[in-house]
Amino acid sequence: MLTIHAKLVEAMLAQAHKDHPIETCGIIAGPTGSNLPLRLIPMRNVAQSETFFKFDPQQHLQVWRTMEMRGEEPIVIYHSHTHTQAYPSRTDVQYATEPASHYVIIPTGPAYTEEIRSFRIVDGMVTEERVRMLGSYKTEWELSMVA
Repeated sequence: MLTIHAKLVEAMLAQAHKDHPIETCGIIAGPTGSNLPLRLIPMRNVAQSETFFKFDPQQHLQVWRTMEMRGEEPIVIYHSHTHTQAYPSRTDVQYATEPASHYVIIPTGPAYTEEIRSFRIVDGMVTEERVRMLGSYKTEWELSMVA
């Protein structure tokens, strides 16, 4: 289950709607081993595509280095789908390289009014998970007890 602050969800949605019809993308970092998304980092979609996203390679390297220096990891990797439902495409599955991350998809097309959806993608296997939005975070220890 993905437990996430409502303000982070609002920020992802705002970015996705601002970037529409181009797919938006980004990550939410958190302390290594915590499963606690805290710091939203919008990324550039160098593909500039309505059906595909690709992180800017230089930005990708810089963000991952900064996370490592800060003792963080990518808790959430998110992107939008502008013309299809919020379910990982074959390309999404192929490029999913962070097995511990939650892969969040935001639908922005007018035919898809559903909320964000979150998935785990490990070795090509896609598993949908519940999304639990909170108005505030409890302590990390308390969150680990309910997850």
